[in-house]
Amino acid sequence: MSGRTWRVLIADDHPVFRSGLRAIVDSSHDMTVVAEAENGAEAVEMSATHEPDLILMDLHMPVLGGIEATRRVLAHSPDVRVLVLTMIERDDAVMAAMRAGARGYLVKGSDRDEVLRGVRAVAAGDAIFSAGVADRLAELLTAGPVVPRAFPDLTDREQQVLEQLAHGLTNSEIASELGISLKTVRNNVSNIFTKLQVSGRAQAVVKARDAGVVRP
Repeated sequence: MSGRTWRVLIADDHPVFRSGLRAIVDSSHDMTVVAEAENGAEAVEMSATHEPDLILMDLHMPVLGGIEATRRVLAHSPDVRVLVLTMIERDDAVMAAMRAGARGYLVKGSDRDEVLRGVRAVAAGDAIFSAGVADRLAELLTAGPVVPRAFPDLTDREQQVLEQLAHGLTNSEIASELGISLKTVRNNVSNIFTKLQVSGRAQAVVKARDAGVVRP
């Protein structure tokens, strides 16, 4: 579309990275940043308020992860296009993002031209992936169905801690079992509660067992 200026919302919890992305986007004549969100919940709210054409969405963010944020944004505004830009390259994360409705998946470290090309492609209705991600998707499609991880927003460490919680271990026991500090365990437990939207250990354990993370 000649003369079209794409409206972009950036969702990432690192202010320096957001600033760099803003500079890249605003350096182009055909796109502009209309808002920045530092977590998934803000991304959902700002999408409704600022009505962007496209969201550059990180996956690992506090309060609400990028995958669930993508689902909520598209439930409210199905015409918004989501381009994931993240450090996470796990197969389950890529597949979960696609199932949530993302139209592209780039890894952090993509250069300026790749980011701009990705924004333009996804905003115009196409799909785009980093080379490594595209290769992995091709492998997954030829290898057969992938069993999705129950809670793709959780980091690998948080997944490990959740499994130990579901087995009934205390924070001290988890620290000993995983060889990490008690403070690290507490931080991970807090992140798990936030991402699973539960108020305590009992609810987290029920969710984990219902999702098949561990057997009761």
